[in-house]
Amino acid sequence: MMAEPGVAALLEETLRVFRENYPGCEPGIGVAAPGRVNLIGEHTDYNQGFVLPVALPMVTVVIGCQSADGIISLLTTAKEADEPKRLEFPVPTEANPLSPGLPSWANYVKGVIQHYRAGPLPGFKAVMASNVPLGGGLSSSASLEVAMYTFLQQICPDDENLVEKALTCQKAEHTFASMPCGIMDQFISVMGKKNHALLIDCRSLEVTPVPLTDPNLVVLITNSNVRHTLTGSEYPTRRMQCMEAAKALRKESLRDVSMADLKAAEAHLDAEVYCRARHVISEIRRTTDAAEALTSRDYQAFGRLMVQSHNSLRDDYEVSCRELDELVAAAMDGEGVYGSRMTGGGFGGCTVTLVDVAAVDKTIQRIKDKYSGTATFYITKPSRGAHVLKL
Repeated sequence: MMAEPGVAALLEETLRVFRENYPGCEPGIGVAAPGRVNLIGEHTDYNQGFVLPVALPMVTVVIGCQSADGIISLLTTAKEADEPKRLEFPVPTEANPLSPGLPSWANYVKGVIQHYRAGPLPGFKAVMASNVPLGGGLSSSASLEVAMYTFLQQICPDDENLVEKALTCQKAEHTFASMPCGIMDQFISVMGKKNHALLIDCRSLEVTPVPLTDPNLVVLITNSNVRHTLTGSEYPTRRMQCMEAAKALRKESLRDVSMADLKAAEAHLDAEVYCRARHVISEIRRTTDAAEALTSRDYQAFGRLMVQSHNSLRDDYEVSCRELDELVAAAMDGEGVYGSRMTGGGFGGCTVTLVDVAAVDKTIQRIKDKYSGTATFYITKPSRGAHVLKL
């Protein structure tokens, strides 16, 4: 497939880097996998709830070629990645599996290689580049994992099961990056559909496309440029609190708990755990309601649900921060904006705003005027999932 304009520029730069670093080996394979923004449904995926993300035109590109020496050579162009930027190791075997280590950027890739569902893999040389902002809550890690898996599919085909592909990439993040993420990021990167959000049932793994085709509507992503790191204690702590609440209510997950169930058990729950559960239970309901609103083009209702989601993440789940709250308040303080909320794991990163196309410029200027920091803006529409590039 032909690359989209932003992807084409990224691909051209990646090809240049490859040829400089691997003279005499012309890349024959190129793939791309997108980042994502979640419209609504935050911290619900690991509670077997619903999420409503879209794939972004921002992608990770992997290009490369096979080699006959049984060696895998990886090179990242990411300025933020820790050194070394180039890494070589033998193709893994049962007797000699890969294990996580330094540099940390390589763990996402090594995990996918180790858990890849077909084999044996040949040696290969690959260069990775991305225009998905790191630490912005737009899932740069899943984009990298899915891009690498898609690359491996070109040199050693698997059965092309999309669900298993996404689950393998999630497993790589769990086991090699020590990040107990839910399934949303990998699913949307694999299965993203142009001009659609995907309503993902994180228990049944059923995916329902939700049209987002109105030409008068755009998704505005605002990066607070506050870098978030989710591998600290906050994310695992939230996950444990949700498990604690479900266990106290004798349910497999919070997906099976109603608000009435929770209120009846309030006296038996730690106050903080109660609030965490209240966010998740209400957010699951908001997400299915939001999918219905989007389907019927009731953007006012959708926007109200976005704001309710942000308030719940701020007050009950406590994963927002001053900068994100400022961005949401500034976005909502004008005409043509339906809704705005923090998106991603929290503690920084981005907000997502549903806005009328005619109001985008004024909305951006208003946010610039009111925000205490320096924001970066992306005007976007839902894009396709992982795909092969024409080199």
